[in-house]
Amino acid sequence: MSAHPSHPVLDRAFAAVLFDMDGTLVDSTAAIARCWTTWAVEHGVTGEQLARAAGHGRPAPEIVADLVAAETVPQAAARILELEVTDVEGVVQLPGVPQVLAGLPDRSWAIVTSCSTPLADARRHAAGLPEPTALVTYDDVDAGKPAPDCFLLGAARLGVDPADCLVVEDAPAGLAAGRAAGCATLAVRTTHPEGPLEADLVVPLLSQVAITPGPDGLRVRLVGDGAPTGGV
Repeated sequence: MSAHPSHPVLDRAFAAVLFDMDGTLVDSTAAIARCWTTWAVEHGVTGEQLARAAGHGRPAPEIVADLVAAETVPQAAARILELEVTDVEGVVQLPGVPQVLAGLPDRSWAIVTSCSTPLADARRHAAGLPEPTALVTYDDVDAGKPAPDCFLLGAARLGVDPADCLVVEDAPAGLAAGRAAGCATLAVRTTHPEGPLEADLVVPLLSQVAITPGPDGLRVRLVGDGAPTGGV
């Protein structure tokens, strides 16, 4: 009889955790909707066009480039940044986030986001997130998610091998980026409550997870009544 297969998240230790921000650590849904609605009206973009282009987890400049003429992209991208940086009303930490982050040692976690640096700063400060050892934003890489560049850089800034990292994400683009970087993946169903999320472990919220340090690194365990799934 063969041994029960090892779980890629629950049965191993990690050197570091790389967290996405929007939809993973903070709830910025209402602010995002307000800003993009204003921007779309200003630029003559329909709701249907915006919905097609704005796959969650994609960087704003790439969404903008899909929706306006090439010569107007810089101005249009600057406008959505202006709107989003100035509207952080209601941006808060998601359930379980304070507890998870409080238990992580220094230099063991990073925020890896598709936001620009000014927007990442605005939202994390509005939500009261603790200061990460490393912050990687869209401004730091040549290609945004789903390219792996951001997570590779996050691991490098922490001084660890990407293969020893756990990526925590809420969006397909981010999960694809984590897989491409060679990381294990944990998905939270904050923005995709139903449907497929291709990850090693899927939980409703981070409140269903504890991440604790041990002699061999960081270990993940399930808590509460979360109903995890994997590879879906």
